[in-house]
Amino acid sequence: MKLLKKLLGLGAAIIALWLAVCAVAAIQSADWALHPARRALTPADEAQATAMANSDHATLQQAAITASDGIVLRAWYIRPAPGNGDAVILLHGQADNRLGMLGPADLLLRHGYAVLLPDARAQGVSGGDLATYGIKEADDIRRWFDWLAQTQAPRCIDGLGNSMGAAQLLQSLTTERGFCAVVAESPFSSFREASYDRIGEWLGAGSQIGPLIGRTVLRPVVDIGFVYVRLRYAVNLAHDNPARATAASRVPVFLIHGLLDDNLPPRNSERILAASRGRNNNVVLWEPPDAGHTGALSAEPQEYERRVNGWLDTHQTAASR
Repeated sequence: MKLLKKLLGLGAAIIALWLAVCAVAAIQSADWALHPARRALTPADEAQATAMANSDHATLQQAAITASDGIVLRAWYIRPAPGNGDAVILLHGQADNRLGMLGPADLLLRHGYAVLLPDARAQGVSGGDLATYGIKEADDIRRWFDWLAQTQAPRCIDGLGNSMGAAQLLQSLTTERGFCAVVAESPFSSFREASYDRIGEWLGAGSQIGPLIGRTVLRPVVDIGFVYVRLRYAVNLAHDNPARATAASRVPVFLIHGLLDDNLPPRNSERILAASRGRNNNVVLWEPPDAGHTGALSAEPQEYERRVNGWLDTHQTAASR
C-alpha cells in the first residue's frame, strides 16, 4: 500500500511538472505567434514596386484605411492602363509585408487587373502589434473590399492570398461575401491544426509525426495557449477556421497547395476541400507536385498563370451578398 501511494504521488508530481512545463511553453509560443517579427518596408522596396508598376504601364498610389479598433492599415494600389475593370486584393504571409506579393501582382497587372497590396495588421507599416491570423483581419479585409468598391468601383473584386494571407482571406468569407472569386495558396485549415504542426516541429519531428505529437503528447501546450490568448488578449483562436468559413460561403475558391510543402502540409487544403463538399461546390484544389510552401508560381510559372488567370476570368459575375 505504501509503495502504491508513493508511485501515485510520484505520478502526480510528474504530471504536475509536465503541465507546468506545458504552461510555460504555451505562453511563450502564444506570445511569439501573436507578435510576429515585423518586416520593415524600405525605400528600396518602394522603388522596386514603382519600377514594376512602370514596366506594366501602371500607376502606383498609397492607400490607407482605419480598422474597427482604430489602427491605420496601409497598402499600395496599382492600376494598369488600360485595365480589364477588375481588381484583386493580395494578402501576404506571416512575418512578411506587401512586397512579398509583387510576383502575383506583376502577373495580374499584365492581364489587366488592378491590384491592392495591403500590409496586414502588425506587419509592414500597418498599425497594431497583435496578429490574430484571421479573427480581426477578416474585418480588415472587408474594409479594404469596401474601400475598393467605393473609391475605384471595379466590375469584380477578387482575392489572392499566400500562407497566413490565404487563411485570412478564407476566414474573411464569413464577413465579406461579395468576392467574385478567390485564390488561396498554402492556407491552414484551422489555427488549431496549424498549432499542432508547429508544436510538433519544435521537437524536430517530421511532417507526418509532428502533428501526431502535437495533438497527443503536446496537446496541453495548444489547449493552454488558446486559453491564455483568450484571457490575455480577448481573442478566441478557436474561431479561426478557414475550412469552416469556406464551406459556409458561396464564393468560388481555388486552392493551391504544393505537395512538397512541409511548412503547412497539403492536408490543410485537402481538409478545406473535404469540408466544402456538398456545401460550397465551387471549391477546387490544385496540388503541383514540385512546389513547396507558396512555391507554385516559381515551380510552375506557366501553369500557375494559366490556372489563376483562368479561374478569375471564369468568375466575373459578382457574388451575392
